[in-house]
Amino acid sequence: MAYEFERKQRIAILGGGPGGYEAALTGAQLGAEVTLVERVGVGGSAVLTDVVPSKTLIATAGAAGAIGEATDLGVQFFTKGDAGRPVRPQVTVNLAAVNQRLLRLARQQSEDMKSQLIKAGVTIVQGEGRLDGPSRIVVATGKGKGATDFDEIDADTIVISVGASPRILPSATPDGERILTWTQLYGLEETPEHLIVVGSGVTGAEFASAYTALGSKVTLISSRDQVLPGEDADAARVIEDVFKRNGMTVLSKSRAESIKRTKDGVVATLSDGQTVEGSHCLMAVGSIPNTAGIGLEEVGVQLTETGHIRVNRVARTSMPSIYAAGDCSDFLPLASVASMQGRTAVFHSMGDAVNPVELRNVTSNIFTQPEIATVGWSQKQIEDGIAQGDIYKLPLASNPRAKMMGIKDGFVKLFARTGSGTVIGGVIVAPNASELIATIALAVEHRLTVDQLAQAFPVYPSLTGSITDAARAMHIVH
Repeated sequence: MAYEFERKQRIAILGGGPGGYEAALTGAQLGAEVTLVERVGVGGSAVLTDVVPSKTLIATAGAAGAIGEATDLGVQFFTKGDAGRPVRPQVTVNLAAVNQRLLRLARQQSEDMKSQLIKAGVTIVQGEGRLDGPSRIVVATGKGKGATDFDEIDADTIVISVGASPRILPSATPDGERILTWTQLYGLEETPEHLIVVGSGVTGAEFASAYTALGSKVTLISSRDQVLPGEDADAARVIEDVFKRNGMTVLSKSRAESIKRTKDGVVATLSDGQTVEGSHCLMAVGSIPNTAGIGLEEVGVQLTETGHIRVNRVARTSMPSIYAAGDCSDFLPLASVASMQGRTAVFHSMGDAVNPVELRNVTSNIFTQPEIATVGWSQKQIEDGIAQGDIYKLPLASNPRAKMMGIKDGFVKLFARTGSGTVIGGVIVAPNASELIATIALAVEHRLTVDQLAQAFPVYPSLTGSITDAARAMHIVH
């Protein structure tokens, strides 16, 4: 139901990523006059160069891996040779076709989102936008011949959703051919013979996992003791073991000083003088917010030392009329969080009911093989005394469905408040953990106890059965 105003509230949104898109839809739904400024395409980098294409690539890698592992389930692939004898075919990946498909899907998703906005009545302006005061955005549209045209958009509320870009190191400048950021990978015509991945965070681990499954030799350079240093330690250990078992070289406690092109590849020089030669190098060393040069500081919007926009739990900045959503803010850099921030910002600015974002209830997932999904408090926080909880870990190897599917790695881990048994968090390492975590997320969101979670009837056999089995093992005696 649309809200009626004497004069429609005007909302201007700078950046059409998940946060900007959801803010625009929400504003239109509530009856506001909404204008969205986007320089590349609706969906932003999340749709065009980041989440959508990377996860599509990872899905292809998963399919390739499933074919290779099918022999363990008794499925064998043979074709008839010249003499009529069976010959085992080689599983190959046409990377050019894979990349064409994922870029096509990304463009389709962007167009679908654009259509949704237009249908909702949102005005879309394409161009480079910047703030001109706390209530105006100036957009360089570039429509004129030989000169740049400008649009001025006045608004009661402004939502900044400009995202972030890959961090570039002077000692490893990407060239788009051999030294690449993750946005440049999709131009590759052939699977890299030897891909060096610098950075063992989420992005580095995901692409290292994917390209190993696609058939590349992969060397992962990690400056820390273990891959995925910010994640659950047990989960990171499982992933690193799987990486090594699949043939990946993991160089722990190693720091890349420089990456240089050679005649037909690249060479990485480490801080200890060791060198690693490969055909390509992916730089996955974090991202920086796209907040420079868009007028934020001039209008009084506070930034962190890293250039992120400071926001509160309703996505409001230090300027009452300006909100920020997504990777450009100092909140959790997830597409789902950006979407929620965008909606929350508009609800708050228009006086509708607001539920401030609670980061501890946010699910996150790492799309390695197997996946790692988490929600709520972490084991480290419990062990450090920040939260009081009991921990129970159940290996997936004991799950009947996992045995049928040939799953050897992974676990379900639950955290419950000491005394009450309220579920306060969990970790799942499994295929499709991103789907399985929703059960624990609901328990965390609605403060269910382990006994209440255990009362649910999961399908038998199913991987979700391990969640209720873990909850049952944590039974609170009344």
